[in-house]
Amino acid sequence: MAVETSQAGGLSMVRATEQDLDRILRIEQASFSVPWTRKMFEVELGQNPFGHLYVAWPSDDEGGTSGFIGYVCFWVVFEEFRLMTLAVEPSARRSGFGRALLRHAMALGRAQGVTRALLEVRASNAAALRLYEQAGFRRTAVRTRYYAHPTEDAVLMELDLSSGR
Repeated sequence: MAVETSQAGGLSMVRATEQDLDRILRIEQASFSVPWTRKMFEVELGQNPFGHLYVAWPSDDEGGTSGFIGYVCFWVVFEEFRLMTLAVEPSARRSGFGRALLRHAMALGRAQGVTRALLEVRASNAAALRLYEQAGFRRTAVRTRYYAHPTEDAVLMELDLSSGR
């Protein structure tokens, strides 16, 4: 399989491989109270026909020599882009990488014909809510007590991509 690399918004991205899982899991565990498991990421790598898992590093880091700083997993299901998880290394947060990673992932989805993006996020995750709202997502619903550890509501968000935003 050819290596699929792309650059935009200060990031270089490449499809994740099995060799990336240890670092993905370290970032995941540092980012979420209920992190995804290795098996969940393995399914996204090779068994989910809708799944896309990418790792990213700053474009000025030739070939990602210091390692990737974030990852994104999304599904393309017909005309829908579904953001499943996105995380950035704690030391690289609040520097625009999350925004660039989201923008880049949605561009990959648009290239496959998606017309809307969907996601859910913990109601207490102010940084993520701000990121998604700044990207143009709007809140559409709340799933009461959706998350565990701690029990918390999920905010559902949507973005119309048909206009090319």
